Amino acid sequence: MNEKHTISCLVENHFGVLASVAGLISARGFNIDSLTVSTTEDPTISRMTIVVDADAPKLEQVKNQLNRLIDVIEVTELKEGAFVDREILLARVNADGKTKAALEELVKRFGAKLADANDRSVVIEATGDTKTLDGLIEQLRTHGITKLVRTGRVALEK
Repeated sequence: MNEKHTISCLVENHFGVLASVAGLISARGFNIDSLTVSTTEDPTISRMTIVVDADAPKLEQVKNQLNRLIDVIEVTELKEGAFVDREILLARVNADGKTKAALEELVKRFGAKLADANDRSVVIEATGDTKTLDGLIEQLRTHGITKLVRTGRVALEK
């Protein structure tokens, strides 16, 4: 059975590395649920956090093949409960004078904030782990989400 796995890759910060890694994963038939890349404390190295839906044997094969790429320094599977992860969410939600107060209370419960507001809608900004943001989205659906965007997962081992 497939399940979501989080892979952390340290890579050389060169042109084309992202395409090589993403191409290797997609060529093996995996859907990349989330992919984030940023430089680390060393500007010559980037950290890629990749979330894939895969069974364990195929995941091992992909990790081994990633390790063989010249620009890949280290590949680590982050095990559930052994890492801290966050995403950022922005959502435009329908709101009028009557519903705005309820939305303000809802976002406060999730540690989020109103990033923008007008007469017809609000933009909500939230940071949290995947489950927390999924829960917020479910609550916001009743108000009418008109636009939604999320970053990919960023994660560090504990």
